[in-house]
Amino acid sequence: MSKQSYRVCCCFSRKFNLKEAEVPADIKALFENYSENGLMNIEHFHKFLIEVQGDDKLTREEAETVMKSFKNLNILQPKSLSIKEFFRYLLSEINAPLSHPPKVHHDMAAPLSHYFIYTGHNSYLTGNQISSDSSVVPIIEALKRGVRVIELDMWPNSDKDDIHIMHGGTLTSPVKLIDCLKAIRENAFVASEYPVIITLEDHLTPALQAKVAEMVSETFGETLICSTSESSLQEFQCPDSLKRRVIISTKAPKEYLDQTKSLNEQVDDGGVKVVKKSSEEPVWGKEIADLAVKFVHEDEGEYKDDDDDLEQDAALKYKQLIAIRAEKMKGGIKAWLGVDLKKAHRVSLNEENLEKAAPTHGTEIVRFNQRNLMRVYPKAMRIDSSNYNPFKGWIHGAQMVAFNMQSHGRSLWLMQGMFRANGGCGYVKKPDFLLKKGPNNEVFDPKGSLPVKTTLKIKIYMGVGWNLDFKSTHFDAYSPPDFYVKIGIAGIPSDSAMKKTEIIADNWMPVWNEEFEFPMSVPELALLRVEVHEFDVSEKDDFGGQTCLPISELKSGIRAVPLHDYKGNKYKSVKLLLRFCFT
Repeated sequence: MSKQSYRVCCCFSRKFNLKEAEVPADIKALFENYSENGLMNIEHFHKFLIEVQGDDKLTREEAETVMKSFKNLNILQPKSLSIKEFFRYLLSEINAPLSHPPKVHHDMAAPLSHYFIYTGHNSYLTGNQISSDSSVVPIIEALKRGVRVIELDMWPNSDKDDIHIMHGGTLTSPVKLIDCLKAIRENAFVASEYPVIITLEDHLTPALQAKVAEMVSETFGETLICSTSESSLQEFQCPDSLKRRVIISTKAPKEYLDQTKSLNEQVDDGGVKVVKKSSEEPVWGKEIADLAVKFVHEDEGEYKDDDDDLEQDAALKYKQLIAIRAEKMKGGIKAWLGVDLKKAHRVSLNEENLEKAAPTHGTEIVRFNQRNLMRVYPKAMRIDSSNYNPFKGWIHGAQMVAFNMQSHGRSLWLMQGMFRANGGCGYVKKPDFLLKKGPNNEVFDPKGSLPVKTTLKIKIYMGVGWNLDFKSTHFDAYSPPDFYVKIGIAGIPSDSAMKKTEIIADNWMPVWNEEFEFPMSVPELALLRVEVHEFDVSEKDDFGGQTCLPISELKSGIRAVPLHDYKGNKYKSVKLLLRFCFT
């Protein structure tokens, strides 16, 4: 037999030796402790759910309902389980690490400032920030994933008679505003009934602002929350009162021009006003659009004060759209944090400026975010649409940590993990320590040293499903992989850690039986990180799946943890069997 034919035979042998996963020894021993004569009856099962799975409030009747739900798994005796049936239960969707089915369970009657909100950045871009296409597709995909804040950058088209959505000053192609609005209307509440906030970056003339007002009003109709007051809100409304409503958030009309004039020096240069950027930049920085030098011809009508009545009428219509007013504050950190705390504000800063301000003003930022909304967005240098560590914003109570949803990778996996909490509705109540004040009016200090609050013990039993999901996982059906697991915690720096299992060679259903411990000081903000890779001696290790889960909602006991692909889509069959224990 030739060497080549031997390889073929070996490959076919490997493929057709695939079999059902064997029950790990620890699971067999556990079954024996909660069964009699090879069967787990309803009393045994109920006891197992209470003592091992931590479902101490589960009634016997509820346990029986769970057991009966497995009739579709060929259970011959509906009120008892064999060891194989018990193992199938452990690997089933009903034995998920989070509540199943997902449900909203946080208090949704607090002001919007009390929630982390699933927020997109430049939501219309399909790729990088410089040359990719603008499209409604990423907007639709984001909404279907539960994203609740959509960002649109509005610019006049070449004829200045219509509005385009695009990343200004770049080679990105435009998409029409009306198409984006219709896409939002049709998909806003597919994944969640809680409010969608549209943040508008406005680079329009008063006439086009009036056109935006007309478009938005006609598109959203009664679902739109409009402003009826000239003054700022005393407090934001709650998500419960805003179900299935659309909210516009942007600057008030002409604020962009007024701020630019006050912050920059103007000089005449042969009939052209050259607006130079001030050498003094506020600590909190500026939006990307403000960083460029502006050239405004005197004979252009873009910001002239002629036809005041027309402009005032347009401004009024546009202003009434704005239910959450975005504000640009000047004067540095004191101006931002010293605002009237009896009124509610919405402000923006990029990740770098948050990092600069946080070391000396961390507690003031936390206090500011107890009443106000803060949007943190990627720095300008992320032209590849990469993302940053979202905990930079979350630890300071920032509600709108804005991400490029068209990008992929570990940062976005963390974002997806955070918003798997609270039924995936896109609003996650901030932990109490970020919302409360102490007896001396003190607030949480992000830099403070904190004691360990809990320790999570994790046992990794095994993994299954890759041999059933070749199309999605892209593994070679004829070559069993060499899998290992990376597992750990993402959170505040002192809680963050990653550990790694041994490599199990040539096995579609690897069994590790390894245990790890993770002490945590702030489990309320922590996420469980899980990645599976295939070891490769000569090349980069292949990707085998990932997930991130909120520690605050993680169920104790033995759980089937479904894995997702690189883009965050759940695999059909791939999962790990893990045991969680909090001490």
